[in-house]
Amino acid sequence: MRVLIVEDEPNLGRQLRSTLEGAGYAVDLATDGEDGHYLGSTESYDAVILDLGLPEVDGLTVLDRWRREGRRMPVLVLTARDSWSDKVAGLDAGADDYLAKPFQTEELIARLRALIRRASGNASSELIAGDIRLDTRSGKVTKDGEPVKLTAQEYKLLSYLMHHKGKVVSRTELIEHIYDQDFDRDSNTIEVFVTRIRKKLGADVITTIRGLGYTLDDPEDKRA
Repeated sequence: MRVLIVEDEPNLGRQLRSTLEGAGYAVDLATDGEDGHYLGSTESYDAVILDLGLPEVDGLTVLDRWRREGRRMPVLVLTARDSWSDKVAGLDAGADDYLAKPFQTEELIARLRALIRRASGNASSELIAGDIRLDTRSGKVTKDGEPVKLTAQEYKLLSYLMHHKGKVVSRTELIEHIYDQDFDRDSNTIEVFVTRIRKKLGADVITTIRGLGYTLDDPEDKRA
């Protein structure tokens, strides 16, 4: 899953980026409103962490522009302001959640996971497809109750497909959501990761839809 952080405090921005990358996210970082608005308008993100007190263009304006442009990614507003009026303004501008500084990174990550789950129609933190379970809190994957070790990129790809279970996901969409902006993107690596996941979880766990992409379904749905 890919996340955009728009935060002008250098230390906090770097800390958040490092923490989220350690949690398995692909992360881009913008340090002012102009760059943040541009990335949010031109790139694909599963969620955004947006500071309100930004230079160049303030966070509320950035958020309002995104929503007017039809950008629907969930946005977690992050700010030092803690008055009820600022919270209302952020939510009215299109924010999906609100967290005031200072905060615990564990809470931020938990809120981020919840936003991404809700945006993809998943209520539980545990994603299930047949005998495969992916725990978004711990990052652990099991098959028939047995732990399965995946690389970081394999986990990102499986997580994205399980968040969008039953939907056909194109190779381009996978590339946009499992790599950050600076990563050297190669569409051929997607097939490599899919092959590796099939070897670890079963040949039929991911179905290739020729000319369209990939889909992950419950075994019961496939039989139906």
